[in-house]
Amino acid sequence: MSVQNLNSYDPFADEGDPLGDSADVGSTSEYIHIRIQQRNGRKTLTTLQGLPKQYDSKKLLKAFKKEFACNGTLVDDEKMGQVIQLQGDQRAKISAFLVENGLEKSTIKVHGF
Repeated sequence: MSVQNLNSYDPFADEGDPLGDSADVGSTSEYIHIRIQQRNGRKTLTTLQGLPKQYDSKKLLKAFKKEFACNGTLVDDEKMGQVIQLQGDQRAKISAFLVENGLEKSTIKVHGF
């Protein structure tokens, strides 16, 4: 009994990318991520990342702060890009606000406990 299927594919061969030319396989760049982080005690922090470039983050942050009555800041991260941070658990409110203002619900991912 011989096993022939072990010789069918060499993973170390220089044939190029086995997944094709799609450089961003598994990329989450098309999603807007809303996450919650635990600070100290009962304090939490809500982060929003992956906002499309056509939206002004500063104006959006100002609208969030006024609408949700919380403080927030805009953080530049080298890996994540611009991240909006808001005090408290604002995940549901941010998601509803973005859907009301024209973003599709399928592009918004809400993470957290």
